[in-house]
Amino acid sequence: MPRFINDECIACGACAAECPVDCISEGGIYVIDEETCIDCGACEAVCPSNAIFER
Repeated sequence: MPRFINDECIACGACAAECPVDCISEGGIYVIDEETCIDCGACEAVCPSNAIFER
């Protein structure tokens, strides 16, 4: 299952920098492209606001 980013996102960019498939983009808060996400969990591990979860 791909990850998703909830409203707790502080738009720091840590997750986007960590993503190995570049599936995270900024749109006010950061958003994960579910079709590109490989569910590796790298983004969740570096999120300082704990805003990333499995769907």
